[in-house]
Amino acid sequence: MNNSSSRGNLITILSIDGGGVRGIIPGVMLAYLESQLQELDGEDARIADYFDVIAGTSTGGLVTTMLTAPDVNNRPLYSAKDIVPFYLEHCPKIFPQPTGLFAGLISTLKGFIGPKYDGNYIRSLTRDILGELRLHQTLTNVVLPSFDIKKLQPVIFSSYTQAPQNSEMDGLLSDICISTSAAPTALPPHYFENQGHTFNLIDGGIAANNPTLVAISEVIREFSEDNGGGDKMDLGRVLVVSLGTGARKNEEKYDAKRASEWGVVGWLYVNPSPLLQAYNQSSGDMVDFHNAVVFNALHSQHNYLRIQDETLVGDMVNMDLATTENLENCVKVGEELLNKPVSRMNCRTGIYEPVENGGTNMDSLKKFAKLLSEERKLRLSNSC
Repeated sequence: MNNSSSRGNLITILSIDGGGVRGIIPGVMLAYLESQLQELDGEDARIADYFDVIAGTSTGGLVTTMLTAPDVNNRPLYSAKDIVPFYLEHCPKIFPQPTGLFAGLISTLKGFIGPKYDGNYIRSLTRDILGELRLHQTLTNVVLPSFDIKKLQPVIFSSYTQAPQNSEMDGLLSDICISTSAAPTALPPHYFENQGHTFNLIDGGIAANNPTLVAISEVIREFSEDNGGGDKMDLGRVLVVSLGTGARKNEEKYDAKRASEWGVVGWLYVNPSPLLQAYNQSSGDMVDFHNAVVFNALHSQHNYLRIQDETLVGDMVNMDLATTENLENCVKVGEELLNKPVSRMNCRTGIYEPVENGGTNMDSLKKFAKLLSEERKLRLSNSC
């Protein structure tokens, strides 16, 4: 484990799902969490000061990098309150929307012959912002999943010992961000070289759209290596905040009768793609199911907070619908989600249920902010 966590009582993890423009939703959650930390510890408090590891996939990887990449004063380039304005400004340029009478047809045809978007804007944007910053320079540990289509295997960019300075995994943060967000059919794959090693990467959602389990695994591996395989890690010490980007479960759009008529086009190009939606949702839910079972078994379910909205409707589920209306709707979803009851997956049914006397997500984030603040103060006192 890194030095800071070894001086405290908790191992703190933040995880942010993939979801394109819906990254606005966890952005709202993070802005609120950071505001609570600032109330406790002062206006200079930042998310990166409180978590041992921050994991993000796709859009979550972009948010993770925003929160952890250093500026010239070795402080985060962005505060959490900057995330939503950043998305409102740049998403329409990353995902430019076709206009005119045949806009829908044009968008569909692009999907048939190549990526819907050329990716030039996001490449230019990330390179301009991040410059020559590399993975080992992040202000806290980060875990950023991607997938190598040449080797057909996940590639996990982790700033633990997998990426010591000058190693092949210590890539430019810009290359890693472009890679983890290169969603198939939407954006082109990303090729880059580092230390003689070549990468042919696509969106991390193929491997882990919900990267919480990957982050926990990295923590366990690092602890095991630091202790030479001796002491066992106490998973009851792990505190996790896992933020989703929304899903559509309550609006029943597909059924077996309709799907029985689909071929390749139906499964991939009914808008939004049923296959990609099912894959991303199922992989994310399986991670949450696993975590719910483990934390319940350890009687530490109070240390695991999953915030997810499963009531998205209509076109809101599209990860690339960057219209002004849809982006503003994402902000509203995030704001409303703060006031919804904190929910937890029922390990037997897989259904999210409100926690009895659990209060709202806002209440839970306040509680977690207090825990994070107390943990940081303990570490600071122990380091003196």
